[in-house]
Amino acid sequence: MGRGGDPRRRMASKLKIAINTGGGDAPGLNAVIRAATLSAIGLGWEVWGIKSGYRGLFEPEGMIRLDRDAVRGIGHLGGTILGTANRGDPFHYPTLNPATGKLEPADRSVELVDRFKAAGFDALVAIGGDGSLTIAKRLLDMGLPRVIGVPKTIDNDVAGTDVTFGFDTAVTIATEALDRLHTTTEAHERVMVVEVMGRHAGWIGITAGLAGGADAILIPEIPYSIDVVASKVLQRERRGRKFSIIVTAEGAKPLGGEMAIKSAGDEFRRVEVLGGIAERVAKQIGQLTGKETRSMVLGHLQRGGGPSSADRVLALRFGTSAIARLADGAVSGMVGLRDNDVVLLPLDEAAGKTRLVPTDKGIVMTARRIGICLGDEEEGSFAGG
Repeated sequence: MGRGGDPRRRMASKLKIAINTGGGDAPGLNAVIRAATLSAIGLGWEVWGIKSGYRGLFEPEGMIRLDRDAVRGIGHLGGTILGTANRGDPFHYPTLNPATGKLEPADRSVELVDRFKAAGFDALVAIGGDGSLTIAKRLLDMGLPRVIGVPKTIDNDVAGTDVTFGFDTAVTIATEALDRLHTTTEAHERVMVVEVMGRHAGWIGITAGLAGGADAILIPEIPYSIDVVASKVLQRERRGRKFSIIVTAEGAKPLGGEMAIKSAGDEFRRVEVLGGIAERVAKQIGQLTGKETRSMVLGHLQRGGGPSSADRVLALRFGTSAIARLADGAVSGMVGLRDNDVVLLPLDEAAGKTRLVPTDKGIVMTARRIGICLGDEEEGSFAGG
């Protein structure tokens, strides 16, 4: 092996690392922070947390030392003790323009990398979704020493991993809501349209809808015909089922149409805020069927509260594995779950990519076989209902 042993082991013998959480929050973030911190401390490393995504590197007191006391008793808590931000992209960072007196986007990525190095950090554990991991990959390419990504999103749409923490909790919350809505919807013989999160991928919608006994499920991967959905409602009416539950992902769109947008993005947050699909569908179903309809948006309820036991365990596995990979000498990568084993994947495998719901197998086929309408079937082809 040569004098001094494995150079990667020597490099990893005592590191100073930073942890941050970016993008939307997800139940399980604190469990990852706790697991990574305790694992690193166990190796004799120094651990710091960057507040509010990357923003803490630009602000006074934007860093906090993570020791055993700092992470004690946080594994069961929702949110993140580090805070997070949707407008902290260092490549488009809100910066005051003295000439105009307004905040304008500026590329401060070089400054961020310099500040990271000046603070003496050897590696970053970046916990985030595809957007945050894309930023981490770009910073790595610009000279950030080492980056290990941890996939996070309730939408379960990060490429490379079979599942992300936060997803199980979000599905559980949505399923419980559907269970409760069934009784009141049936009592009033109404149609209830429930909107769940899912911009580009319908994992929450299809999973919670299937578990919660929905009669129709609309997801971004399958453009829907409102006439087909209305036919399903009327078919149930003829069979004596005078109520229907429709689940729609926020990013679902009609054939030839667009997603429902509540507000446009801005120069700091370059994606639109979605919303309104449930209201749109409910109104159209009411017009086509004559049924009384209601809509409900679960929104951030899906993000809130403590993580489920499954999400807690997955988060702990991801956090400890991220540190183990650094200890093994990895320069970059993303930990992910493959066949129930946590593996290290190239950051390129996740950055900027979306894991969509397969429409020709798996859970979608389960829904079709039991007669759930997905908005693309002709009336009469439903098996159940």
